Amino acid sequence: MSECRLVLAEIDARLSSGNVRQRLGLLQQVTDLFVAGSHQHSGAEIELFDDVLLRLMAEIETEARKRLSGRLAPLSNAPPKTVRTLAFDDDIEVARPVLTHSTQLSDADLVANAKAKTQDHLYAIAQRIKLSEAVTDVLVERGDRRVVRCVAGNAGARFSLAGYGRVVDRAKRDRRLALIVAERSDIPHQCFLKLLATASAEVRRKLEAMAPAAGLAIRHTIDELATEKQREARESLPDYPRSVRDFRRLFRAHRLSETNVHAPASEQHFHRTVIALSMLGLLPMELVERALLDKGTDMILILAKAAGCSWATTKAMLVMDAPGRALSKQQLENACRSYEALSQDTARRVVRFYQRRGQTFARAPEKESVVSQS
Repeated sequence: MSECRLVLAEIDARLSSGNVRQRLGLLQQVTDLFVAGSHQHSGAEIELFDDVLLRLMAEIETEARKRLSGRLAPLSNAPPKTVRTLAFDDDIEVARPVLTHSTQLSDADLVANAKAKTQDHLYAIAQRIKLSEAVTDVLVERGDRRVVRCVAGNAGARFSLAGYGRVVDRAKRDRRLALIVAERSDIPHQCFLKLLATASAEVRRKLEAMAPAAGLAIRHTIDELATEKQREARESLPDYPRSVRDFRRLFRAHRLSETNVHAPASEQHFHRTVIALSMLGLLPMELVERALLDKGTDMILILAKAAGCSWATTKAMLVMDAPGRALSKQQLENACRSYEALSQDTARRVVRFYQRRGQTFARAPEKESVVSQS
């Protein structure tokens, strides 16, 4: 038996007769002995230390348990049962050091602690260098605002998809949390879309100010979100599938012409105009849709020219109902002059530019690309 084990055996024998003061002295002695040789103790010796420390802790005051927790927390081979007992102490000053730093606590220990203990205990766990998805799931579910902000800002924390979903839901009511979550490099794309969908304009501005280089990505993501919303709204229309089939049939038979754009535009049939112009000019559907909804005229002129439409058809689209676009006779005359001066090559270059840059007008998904359907 090693000298260490002999000393522990002697201390163990003195435990039954010692008073509280003697126990404090023994605790100090055992702790010093363990820390001094922490890298050399065998598994059997650590187990013996564990048993002795647990017996000593049974009747000692909070301050002594707090000091013990602080000394054992950084040790990679600290007695595991002692560490777990300290972690579940009701006094957060005792539990905090091991909850935040000890590697002797398993995920199962941390999950059990997070499910049962106070918000202070959860906050201590949220500050650990590494956190698994199982642990963060509980922290996000049970944690208060301070806890969730802390774990969301912890670069070593990993989140499940469901956990990220709950964090994003909570960020709807917490602007600071929204900013913290948006900065995470591992946030799933669909969660980032959802975050931006519910973020206020102020939060979006702050995100761009915090990371100017990410401004383009943020704006592109917002555009992508708007594109998805457009698609959902369009596909929910009862006549949309039939209209797509009708115009696709004409396109494949090489019978689609400008007339197929002019007629629905003149009848104020918005989505049939969108589908027809998109297929006639091989244009992304979202690009056409947004142009027809925009209060300005420039994009309609460009898309119509790129598709080879006449001024009569272009004018029919310009006078369609659109929020904020009510053109006077003079404005229509100015638009006509601009249209006549615009070449088809220039218009097509502008369309390609928007598609490449991915700004303002999003690229159409492949399933709605006219080229892929032809």
